[in-house]
Amino acid sequence: MPAPKKYNDELRERATRLAVEARRDPASAVGAIRRIAGQLGVHPEALRGWVKKAETDAGDRPGTTNSDAERLAALEREVRELRRANQILKSAAFFLRGGVGPSVAMRVEFVDSQRVEHGVQPVLRALEDTPAQIAPSTYYAAKTRPASARSRRDEELTAMIERIHQENYGVYGARKIWHELHRRGEPVARCTVERLMRESGLRGLLRDKAPRTTRPAAETGRPGDLVKRDFTAVRPNQLWVADLTYVRTAVGWVYAAFVLDVYSRMIVGWQVSTSLYTDLALDALKMAIWRRENQGADLRKLVHHSDRGVQYRAIRYSQRLAEAGAVASVGSKGDSYDNAMAEAFNSLYKAELIRNKGPWRGLDDLEMATVEYIDWYNNRRLHGELGHVPPAEHEALHTMTHPVTAPLKTS
Repeated sequence: MPAPKKYNDELRERATRLAVEARRDPASAVGAIRRIAGQLGVHPEALRGWVKKAETDAGDRPGTTNSDAERLAALEREVRELRRANQILKSAAFFLRGGVGPSVAMRVEFVDSQRVEHGVQPVLRALEDTPAQIAPSTYYAAKTRPASARSRRDEELTAMIERIHQENYGVYGARKIWHELHRRGEPVARCTVERLMRESGLRGLLRDKAPRTTRPAAETGRPGDLVKRDFTAVRPNQLWVADLTYVRTAVGWVYAAFVLDVYSRMIVGWQVSTSLYTDLALDALKMAIWRRENQGADLRKLVHHSDRGVQYRAIRYSQRLAEAGAVASVGSKGDSYDNAMAEAFNSLYKAELIRNKGPWRGLDDLEMATVEYIDWYNNRRLHGELGHVPPAEHEALHTMTHPVTAPLKTS
């Protein structure tokens, strides 16, 4: 409620009229304002201001008239409103750009995001005649009515999707998240997962192509290519592939070697080092052989496939394969397709860990991160080629359906 005026309008108009008339008469002009103010009980300075404004409006004194001041104030208000509307529309550009109106929930959410700075009504007015316009009744009804079953379900699924995405290095796209939700007993359509990920700004990781790292050995007697680009296996420990890759760190290059079981895509051996020599690849092979033999595996029918790098053609490497009873296989010169599966894993490792979680300080932090990544890759990461199960689970299913029975001993 506005505060009461000190002088009412009638008194102000009467005092102003008398003072203006008195100032026009030379005989009574001197001291007219102070004299009339005293007669009517008005403060002289208040009356002086009223007279000044009246004479300005009448054109007897230079200055801004009341009508001009009101017009300028109206223009200033209009400019402020236009600037505010322009700012609101800029904020709404992300869903106005497509030309298709967003859902009511998105419009309500946008209004709520702007209400603190601009207020509800200015935002609603700014959205008029746009694809995102929303009636005041629609907005307030959406704020007062309880959330629908679909919106509550969307909130629950969005929270689960965000958690799954975060738990898996932020690399899962809609397909893998959809399969993971089904594995957790959450039946949901794939298109729903795609929609919720799009609304949450989540996406899978895109892999870039990386160059090869191994150096071909000199043309001497070498094993033949037993794989012929057929990277398939019907059981674990039937075919392994091996390769090297490199990582830039703050203190220089670090190299990583991996041995992968083709049947389950499991990383059975790995090693990181600052040296790109035989011991790097040999340590990864030793880990793979120890791990499998410790599980009771028979490696005498294993085929070990690699490219022609000097690390894999070294005598010590060949001797360790022979000791385990494995057969070496080597691809042709300068052809990455002959070791495509190993190179594909290197690309995956570089995309999901190295570029996704870097930069790296040096060997120690990269080695620890690789330990965690391999554990996730082998035990929790879903693989589309395996029916969207992790490698360890795929091997466990094979063991359950193909039990190994020892032959009966007869006397």
